[in-house]
Amino acid sequence: MDQLRDIMIKKVITIERDKTAQDAAKLMAEHSIGSLVIISDDNPVGIVTERDLVRKVCAKDVASSKVHLNDVMSSPVIWAEPDVPIETAVQRMFNNKIRRLPILENGKLVGIVTVSDLAKHLRTKSLIEKIFE
Repeated sequence: MDQLRDIMIKKVITIERDKTAQDAAKLMAEHSIGSLVIISDDNPVGIVTERDLVRKVCAKDVASSKVHLNDVMSSPVIWAEPDVPIETAVQRMFNNKIRRLPILENGKLVGIVTVSDLAKHLRTKSLIEKIFE
């Protein structure tokens, strides 16, 4: 059975919780990503997404340089361990209505899985199964 460690992105871009929404937006743009894991003392404490920034900053016409990530991040972090079966992770994400799942091992951030990663994995698996039929 496939596990999260088989599909997780190992290079997770993080940002300290004392940074601003503007800092987060610049970092997301720089890395062409849609979310950041927010850390404090190297521990994940939240997650911020492009959607969070649009809804909680832009739509309210607030200066992004004045909004602290504490005010826009989703917390507590819903997470999983690397050995969790992919099917279990899909259910956890669905139940919690989240699109990104940080992966922690022994309390340390080691990866992240997104809905896109899951779709790519399932598509590849389906294509391989069809080849062998």
